[in-house]
Amino acid sequence: MVDSIGVAVIGAGMAGKAHAAAWRNAPSLFAPTLPPVRLVSVCDVYGPVAAETARRFGYARHDTDWRAVAAADDVDVVSVVVANHLHREVVEGLLAAGKHVLCEKPLSDTLEDARAMASAADRAAERGIVGRIGFTYRRAPGLAAIRELVTDGTLGRVLHVSGRYWTDYGASPDVPISWRFTGAPGTGALADVGSHLTYVAEFLAGPVSSVSGGVFATAVTERPVAAGFALRGQDVPLTGERAVVENDDYATFSARFGDGTVVGSLEASRVATSHPNGLVLEVSCEHGAARWDQERPSEIGLALQSDGSRTGGYRRVVLGPDHPYVAGGMAMDAPGVGWGQNQMFEYQARAFLDEVAGVADPLPPNATFHDGVHNMEVLDAVARSAAADGALQTVAEAVHA
Repeated sequence: MVDSIGVAVIGAGMAGKAHAAAWRNAPSLFAPTLPPVRLVSVCDVYGPVAAETARRFGYARHDTDWRAVAAADDVDVVSVVVANHLHREVVEGLLAAGKHVLCEKPLSDTLEDARAMASAADRAAERGIVGRIGFTYRRAPGLAAIRELVTDGTLGRVLHVSGRYWTDYGASPDVPISWRFTGAPGTGALADVGSHLTYVAEFLAGPVSSVSGGVFATAVTERPVAAGFALRGQDVPLTGERAVVENDDYATFSARFGDGTVVGSLEASRVATSHPNGLVLEVSCEHGAARWDQERPSEIGLALQSDGSRTGGYRRVVLGPDHPYVAGGMAMDAPGVGWGQNQMFEYQARAFLDEVAGVADPLPPNATFHDGVHNMEVLDAVARSAAADGALQTVAEAVHA
């Protein structure tokens, strides 16, 4: 096992702060088998934010160029949390420099770049370098509990899935234009939150094999141009100019999973007022049904046919130490304490450190870059369906660049 692990985060926005906090807290979770973790650098092109985030979370320094992180001898592990179109250059550079990389989803903004990144990760793996993508919601104890109920036969085979990821960060027409609002159809709400929804549905129902009924809509067609840098939700002076929104505020599609016998409907939005982070998933199975709501993450709804019609119906199951990730995964790991998305980032970071350090009895590993390519293949099929008036589109196999 290595003597210590130096970590850095590239990107100091909202998700970047979640990664910065996760690396700090991950060593305190579960059994204390990790080598010491050194918090080395937070990097962002906007220096003041990089410096503030580094101070806030206890990192030794800040940088403003990712190349400085790649060249640093004291950095071993790096989170990449920047705009999607920047992922390929940064990730390939870090892998070539011998850094273990945890990249935010989606893997990139184009399939060509995503496939190239997967090939780069394969080459790096031959040198013992780990490249993984952050499918954070796989770490939700409620979703992991439902998956166990499916796989151990309690719920049995999934029949159909219904899911939505409604957010409202773009609901106001006064929100300034940013990289999230530019790009081809399918790179908006679908890529941003629909990518989460897609891999979560697959986590329970298996891989998506085809999609149909793809529909995109752009509710806010123009947005003001900011005069300076601002994190999401912060006020910023405006130039008085306006820019065209290029991609989707809303996306919906139907999916077939595996051999096509399992079906589902999925919906993503960034203009759903009063839904700040509304991921909801429900599965109907041969022996019952289950549902999970991100806004109530410490519980699941469970209905079993064996309860009978007189006592059947959904019941509330409060999650606790008998469910995945809870026992040992929190300072107070008792039933009813509660947790949220921040803890999912911590479990994700801990799993990555487990893999890099080679600890015994590790957490389930993070998704591979090839899983990230598949996720983008599904999103690409949705975009093709929307462009073809909802026609059925098969999901292509992930291929190496």
